[in-house]
Parts: sequence; C-alpha cells; structure tokens
Amino acid sequence: MRKFINPSPDIWAELVKRPTKNLEELEPGILQTFQLVQEQGDAALLQLAQKYDGVQLQSLLASEVEIAEAEAKVPQELKEAILQAYSNIQLFHTQQAEPVRQVETMNGVNCWRKSVAIDKVGLYIPGGTAPLFSTLLMLGVPARIAGCREIILCTPPAKDGSIHPAILYTASLLGITHIVKAGGAQAVAAMAFGTESVPAVYKIFGPGNQYVTVAKQLVSKTGVAIDLPAGPSEVLVMADESANPAFVAADLLSQAEHGDDSQVVLLTTSEEILQQVEQELEVQLNVLPRREFAAKALENSLGVVLNSRQSMLNFSNLYAPEHLILSVADFEELMEGITNTGSVFLGHYSPESAGDYASGTNHTLPTNGYARAYSGVSLDSFVKKITFQYITREGLQNIGKTIETMAEAEGLEAHKNAVSIRLKELDRV
Repeated sequence: MRKFINPSPDIWAELVKRPTKNLEELEPGILQTFQLVQEQGDAALLQLAQKYDGVQLQSLLASEVEIAEAEAKVPQELKEAILQAYSNIQLFHTQQAEPVRQVETMNGVNCWRKSVAIDKVGLYIPGGTAPLFSTLLMLGVPARIAGCREIILCTPPAKDGSIHPAILYTASLLGITHIVKAGGAQAVAAMAFGTESVPAVYKIFGPGNQYVTVAKQLVSKTGVAIDLPAGPSEVLVMADESANPAFVAADLLSQAEHGDDSQVVLLTTSEEILQQVEQELEVQLNVLPRREFAAKALENSLGVVLNSRQSMLNFSNLYAPEHLILSVADFEELMEGITNTGSVFLGHYSPESAGDYASGTNHTLPTNGYARAYSGVSLDSFVKKITFQYITREGLQNIGKTIETMAEAEGLEAHKNAVSIRLKELDRV
C-alpha cells in the first residue's frame, strides 16, 4: 500500500486516478468475435467455448434435468443463506416501485408517468475464479419485480460443461430457465445480436473481466443498452481513532481479493491507525486462499493520512468510490456530506460484504469514478419511465396561446399550427 501523510490538495486529483489498462487494444479481437457470432450463431459459441473455456459442449443451453439436479448438490446451509438473501433483496427492491401520480399542471392539462418493464434483458454472471450466484440475485430479483417478460442468463461453463450448481439453483429460485453456457465477449455478442439459441435482448447487465467490460461498451454503441460502466472492484474506508484496525483491514481485503486490478483506499486522521491497519493486513493476507490477487491489488492501493474529518470527506467525494465505509465515531455528522459514491456502510459493524450478499441493497455499482454521475443497479434499471398526457378542450384553450407563442419564437410554424388548427375548430363549436 502506498502511503501519503497530509498530501496537499493540489495532488489529490493525481492520487484518485485508478490504475489504468489500455483496453482499446482488446477491441479488434472482440470485434472479430462479434462478427463470428453474427455470422455463425450457435456454431460460433460452441467453437469459442472450446477455444477459451476448453470445453466441447453438446448443447449451449442448460437442460431441465441439469437445473433440477442442481438443488441436491447445493448444501442446505447455503440454500438457507441464499433464501434469506433473496428475501432481503426482494423486500428492499420492492419498496422502490413508484405509484403512478397524475398531475394537473393547469386546468384541463393532465400529465403522469408510468414505469414499464424492459421486455427482454440479458444477465451476465461470471463463473470463472468465483461463481457469482450473489450477482444473479442482485440482477434477477429486480428484473422479476419489474416484470421483464424475457430474462436470458449467460454464464461460462466449467471444463466438464457444467454450470456451478449454486448458479443453477439461484436461477431456478428466480424462475429463470433460459440459461446459456457461454462466457466472455461471445456471450455479450450473443445477447446483443441473437443466435439460434439466444434471443437478442434490449439491455445487458452484469460484471465480468476486461473482455466482457469492453464488449459491453462496444455493443452499447450499436443500440443495445447496458447497466452501467463497470470496472475493477474498489472500496474506500474512512477511519478515525475509534476504528478497529482488524475490522478495517478485513474490509480492505474483502475488495482486494476480487482481483489484482482492484483498488482499496484507507483515509484516516491517525498515523497510528494507518500503521496498525498495515500490520493487520499482513496477518490477514497470509491466510487468504486468494492472497495472490489481494497482494497484487494492495500494490495499487492507498493509505492516506489527512488532518481532519472534513478533509477525508472532500477526498472521498473526489475519488467517488464504488463502496464507502465510514468507520468513524458520529458517522451521522459525515454522512450528510457524501455526494459521490455507489453504496455507503455506516459504523464499525457494517461490513461491505453485507451489501455484497444479503442486507438487501444492490451490489452492482459504478466504479472508476463513475459514481460522480451514475447510480447502482436498482428496480429503475429494469424499467423505462413513459410519460402520458391528456389535454381536454378546456385545457387546450388554457395552454394553447403559450404553445403558439413559443413555437412562433423558435420559427417552427408547423408546431404552432398543430395547436392553432384545433383552437379554430373549438372556436366554431
């Protein structure tokens, strides 16, 4: 971890830059994959599964038998955990539904907005170094609540052609039956353009490696929507003298273990806390199964001592972390000043992993500073907001002159006439 003691605000902009990779060099290969999938459909997906996943598939789709048998392979304790998480996530996201509210903006002019589900959505669930069935809950639950008519799930198969049973069990729990054994850029291409076995969708959700990330960005240029710009995982922890160094180190490592390109940041008002957290990082890192990933991520990470809580808040808002943990006394005083982050965890007993799995909030969040302008995935991500208006005869007479005046000022005579012709008709009645 790189350390900085009271760095000048003049260099903060440099400090908040993420480790960068030149992803543009991946684009030619991904575009070739797109072309192959568009031209050959399922045959391309089978070919690329053998090339990249080392598996010769007999079928691209998970069978009903595979889905049914998965339940018996999931330990009972894990099933109960998944069910509890499902319940919490469903409850939280159900509360996000907005009732239709009709507003009469002036006499006879009625306007309202209605949420309508996106018909077809695609969910990409990584299955490589970590089968993220938790992400399937985070995406599948709001998709179901929203009422999406068609939900397509793509996830890479194991070497034997199987899908992790926890992913199949969770999909079954959500009522998702169209499960495609495909990963990487080819899965994104299949959902964007369609194949014999994979219907084209209108919006693609889910995290993935750098190939998936770039593939999603590229298909978004073709008219297929994506959930949000996503990159490597990150967390920023603010810690004062009241923080428990062991807790802070555990929170930092929980994100660092995602991958060597993850980044974690510690802000503190105490050099002693920084030193104690570093010691805890060494102790806890040594027993992690994914310590190689975490150790590499720590090389790109920051430990920053600042002279006040307000400075920590200012630095955090500039950084705009995916996850923000306030491991400080009286966090209520700081939380009101938070403007840029994906999700916030308050106090010493709110670990970020609670949000990753089971508290109810969504863990699909903006990274790489995009939290300055983007929100995380929610029920809103799976709907469109359509506006309606109904204008009565009286309403048009009330608002007509306003429209005519504005249209004439902009030189749009046909706009004006669409009102004028109606008003003349009303005058004759």
